[in-house]
Amino acid sequence: MALSARKEAYIQQPAVPQNPSRQPVKKQSLITKGEKVLYLSFLAAFVFCALMILQNQSEIQASTQEIQTIEQSIDEKVKQNTDLSVQVSELSTYERIWSKAKESGLKLNEQNVKVVPGQ
Repeated sequence: MALSARKEAYIQQPAVPQNPSRQPVKKQSLITKGEKVLYLSFLAAFVFCALMILQNQSEIQASTQEIQTIEQSIDEKVKQNTDLSVQVSELSTYERIWSKAKESGLKLNEQNVKVVPGQ
């Protein structure tokens, strides 16, 4: 019997009256429109700065690579110049010049030799 009484009490409870004049409640967002604009502008500025940094780094890397290439070519030219100056000093020895003169049929005439002072 107690069970049926409980059922009847449950069934007989009046339903919650709905008020048709009441408008649905809007949820307020946690972030306002102004804050959204500020966040988006900050994000855009951050992305722009990051892209500028990346672009500058790539330009710096390209310049560094070009500098290294130029330095290598300078080192090669310095080595070539050193080798050529050694070759010039070897080819300009007195004995070599004298032997080339003899091969050409020239003879040493000491009366025609002039000494240049200074060098």
